[in-house]
Amino acid sequence: MNLSVTVILIIITVAISLYAWNRPELLQRWMFNPYAVRNRREYYRFITSGFIHQDYIHLFFNMFTLYFFGGMIEQVYGYIFGDLGWVLYVAMYLVAIVVADISTYRKHKDHPNYNSLGASGGVAAVLFSSILYDPTNNLYIFALIPIPGFILGALFLIYSFQRSKQTRDRINHDAHLWGALFGVAFTILLDPKVVIRFVEDISNFRLF
Repeated sequence: MNLSVTVILIIITVAISLYAWNRPELLQRWMFNPYAVRNRREYYRFITSGFIHQDYIHLFFNMFTLYFFGGMIEQVYGYIFGDLGWVLYVAMYLVAIVVADISTYRKHKDHPNYNSLGASGGVAAVLFSSILYDPTNNLYIFALIPIPGFILGALFLIYSFQRSKQTRDRINHDAHLWGALFGVAFTILLDPKVVIRFVEDISNFRLF
């Protein structure tokens, strides 16, 4: 049985999250703690924090999103770039996890009690890459309410920006915002023509 790269990423993330949940000290050591990164040079946290999650709901929604939109982007990249496609796809996902934490690092590097975790940066990058390729495709809120991708994407950015001002939980909402922007930038850099197709699709879109 041949597993897609997306499924492999999901399996790895689920396995690491479950493993860490049963080892609180390890979970704490793998979270993104900007203070520890700066003062103890624990740079590995930029990556490890992207493979652990707050709870089952956090893990489910990230992996559910990655499964559907990651599969699409994996196929699109494979079609455009051939055998190099899966490498570029994984690179976007992993680099997005790191890039998405840079803003958080700058904001909280002097706050020893701040922690965050989750694959939000990588997942957001994949999601917004898919929106670039198919902006008018309906995405569903709560699996019930259909909203065109480019509209939901704009709402998602606004929501992430507002939540990034709050630090009530360990989910890194900054990562949603910067991961999404990185996914857009990375995709345009690889395939500049996607901008033309995106604009054409939006121009021809009719809500009713």
